[in-house]
Amino acid sequence: MTSRLRRRTLPFAAVAIAASLLAGAAQADTPAPVDPTLAADIDAILSDPRLAGAQAGVQVIDTTTGQVVYQHQADALLTPASTLKTVTSAAALDLLGADHVFTTEVRTTGTRKGSVLSGDLVLRGGGDPSLLPQDLEDLAAKVAAAGITTVTGRVLADGSRYDSTPLGPGWAWDDEPYSYSPQISGLTVATDSEYTMDTVKVTVTPGAAGEAAKVTLFPAEAPVKLSGQITTGAAGSGSSADVTRKRAVNELALSGSLAAGAAPVDFYATVEDPARYTGEVFDGALARHGVKVVRPVKAATGTETSQALLTHDSRPLSELIVPMLKISNNGIAEHLTKEIGKVKGGQGTWGTGVAQVNAFLKANGLDSPAGRQVDGSGLSRYDLITPGKMTALLKLAQDKPWFKSWYEALPVAGNPARLVGGTLAARMRGTAAENNVHAKSGSMSGVDNLSGYATAPDGRRLAFTVMVNNFAGPRPRSVLDSIAVRLAAGPAAAKSLKAPAPRTAERNEAPATRWDDCETLGRC
Repeated sequence: MTSRLRRRTLPFAAVAIAASLLAGAAQADTPAPVDPTLAADIDAILSDPRLAGAQAGVQVIDTTTGQVVYQHQADALLTPASTLKTVTSAAALDLLGADHVFTTEVRTTGTRKGSVLSGDLVLRGGGDPSLLPQDLEDLAAKVAAAGITTVTGRVLADGSRYDSTPLGPGWAWDDEPYSYSPQISGLTVATDSEYTMDTVKVTVTPGAAGEAAKVTLFPAEAPVKLSGQITTGAAGSGSSADVTRKRAVNELALSGSLAAGAAPVDFYATVEDPARYTGEVFDGALARHGVKVVRPVKAATGTETSQALLTHDSRPLSELIVPMLKISNNGIAEHLTKEIGKVKGGQGTWGTGVAQVNAFLKANGLDSPAGRQVDGSGLSRYDLITPGKMTALLKLAQDKPWFKSWYEALPVAGNPARLVGGTLAARMRGTAAENNVHAKSGSMSGVDNLSGYATAPDGRRLAFTVMVNNFAGPRPRSVLDSIAVRLAAGPAAAKSLKAPAPRTAERNEAPATRWDDCETLGRC
């Protein structure tokens, strides 16, 4: 059994904004629409009572002709949440290139005589969002293979490729302990193959009833302190186990219980100072490979005079966007933003990176209407964009050389494979949208969005964006899905899609949490 750190949901007040349909009447000289009932069918879907008092923006275009086939408040500035990752990933592919890699270096200071390095080992981060403990293990093995057995100095952890601001503009302070809100550094380590960066995995295993549960950390070198205790309850007693990181310190508070005989439970918590954390993991790997480092890990200044010893390259960007888009990995999106800033603007900062993303949009005719972007993942509520601009990006992308990789990296509706269906794996199953719709989801409290592609029955590829903001009641997810299904199924689906009722699960669940699709991925 695997779960992420649990958190409360927060109410977000609904803002009543009068909805007004844009003119839909065809001019006399306009050809008859290919799908004559589409506008009426989507209007009916949008009449769902869950949207009362909310703001909904929708646009659908034919990607071949560019014709707008439906729109409703397409120029409204709305909160994108994680649909913003489509903008960030497209800009990264265009500006950095699909073959771009992140290089982590091991460097030396001082002098070497035989197997003794009289100096330091510098672990210089190259911004790799996918660096794993095993990669550090491999680098340590290569240090040993190079004949170094003693380092008189220390491991210097160098995260200076990016600036020292760890959290994005407008990120919520009470999100900081959770795995969806990692601190961003030029040197970081990811806990798992989905690149959940700057986290420690806490595994809780029940013992005999009445005993304390066993708690283990991965990586073991994670510089965190444990306080409190998780007990073992009677068999069948259920679980109230919880692990919570105290704000701004590396202390994890343990509480609750886990039933005897239950499966182990994993919790993920962020760690303060990711560069130092990564250095500690590397230091432990060196020890396992027989390399003695005399002094403790320290942060590098980034100005040390050093010589190259070893390097490790990440997978290419075209592969890293898969977990970024499929499972909505926030950390990768933020690393791409700062990397764009570093490579194209000379500074690994959010401001420089976002300026380069905006320049990409402007160069491709997508600078109007003006919006606002402050980060790469959409975690900030400062971000604003229109459905029309989102859909225009979808049309633009199909003519780019990187489109195939990008299109395939989008979640695929109804496909149960985690790195295929991603956040849409459990959505739209058994409909015409299954294995048809490729789209990025985006949700947080009061926000539910979907932007991507649907192939119509006649073979046309339609680009669509549906953004619903400022709802306070049940999540209107089936409304979004119904629009996507209608596009994939054509007029034949209309009768079953008008004013869809919420599913039982939707009626009973709490409002959406802050982080994009955490309820889908089990990462709340």
